[in-house]
Amino acid sequence: MRWADHLLILYPLWLGDMPALLKAFLEQVMRPGFAIDEGSAGAEAKLLSGRSARIIVTMGMPAPFYRFFYRAHSLKSLDRNILRAVGFDSARYSIIGSVEASAPAREAWLRSVALLGDAAR
Repeated sequence: MRWADHLLILYPLWLGDMPALLKAFLEQVMRPGFAIDEGSAGAEAKLLSGRSARIIVTMGMPAPFYRFFYRAHSLKSLDRNILRAVGFDSARYSIIGSVEASAPAREAWLRSVALLGDAAR
């Protein structure tokens, strides 16, 4: 992560949040010495400043339901409490809902994600 200018985090919504293995990985990586420097005066320095991130979450429920009823809480928590805490700029989100939908819909999602990847956004 230290050499990356842009980070993509893609995960399936699992029990309303990111999967436990992803959260455990981020807890181990985003710690003092790598992502933050606590400093001698107690002020934290964000060691991953100036980087951008895209969070893509997939789910079985319709995306608008997750966004408006649940307020996309797992995305906001990851962005605010982890990424921004270590210096990342505010993350961009993509929510892909109803993943069991038709094959044409799935192809459209894959194309849109590929375009985001090409643009590194």
